[in-house]
Amino acid sequence: MWGLVFLAPKFVPEASPFLLSAGRYISYGLIAALLIAPRWKRLVGLLDRKTWWALIWLSLTGNVIYYLFLVVSVHYAGVAASALIVGAVPVVVALWGLKDKNSPPIRRVGPPILLAALAVVLIGWGSFSQGRVAADQSGLTVAIGLVAGLIALVLWTSYAVGNSRWMTKMTAVSSHDWSLLIGVVTGALSLFLVPVAIFTMGDMDGAFWPRFLMVSVGIAVLASVVGNAFWNRASRLLPLTMLGQMIVFETLFAFLYGFIWEQRGPTVIEIVAIVMLVISVVWCVRAHRPVAEIAAEAEH
Repeated sequence: MWGLVFLAPKFVPEASPFLLSAGRYISYGLIAALLIAPRWKRLVGLLDRKTWWALIWLSLTGNVIYYLFLVVSVHYAGVAASALIVGAVPVVVALWGLKDKNSPPIRRVGPPILLAALAVVLIGWGSFSQGRVAADQSGLTVAIGLVAGLIALVLWTSYAVGNSRWMTKMTAVSSHDWSLLIGVVTGALSLFLVPVAIFTMGDMDGAFWPRFLMVSVGIAVLASVVGNAFWNRASRLLPLTMLGQMIVFETLFAFLYGFIWEQRGPTVIEIVAIVMLVISVVWCVRAHRPVAEIAAEAEH
């Protein structure tokens, strides 16, 4: 679901990052408001002022501002480069999770995290050495895209860690309702993007708006409503060191969709990197098994 967000700017390249972000998140907010309306009064009673500020912060770092920088990165550096940078999120989040009390020792999770990092580096080297950056892009343009991607990485890492922490605190709120609450707040904050979106809007033909509406609503439903609901459920069930590795699949599917969009198959380097990513996830999951289970297996 999340991998689809990398294709959205390609479907509507004439839309500015502000217009694309406003379209997606206002749609997300409206859909979330409709879904949460029957339970709104009960949920509001569970939220204090600190929680509302947390929802605003999570909405900005995980949605509005993050997506702005991601769209800029895709526009200027391409799908491969932006997916590469955001693909480092599993490594960063997993490393952050090592500080948690329930995380396995570094000797068990360190190797799969390192393997994921090497796979990301390999993908990046392959993208640029194989000339995946468009020929009409200047060095400055690509640099802007890469910087935007790095900012998106920092923002989303902050969101992933913070959201996981709040999910453990808000046990009275279901993971799906927490996602919808973030959606409502995100939609409200996205209204501030509308004036800038209108100002940055060029001459759009009649065919643009149905396509833009389809992309905005489609990404809102699939990536934001459905994808976030599954992510929040995972955030409540998994430790950060394992949760971080699960984000690897966003990178894998971003590349799959990119291959389909570019009408090509993966290169040898990309195949090797993808296999490494999958191995790192399986390895990390196995590293989280209880110590007693690992000891029993070793005896046999």
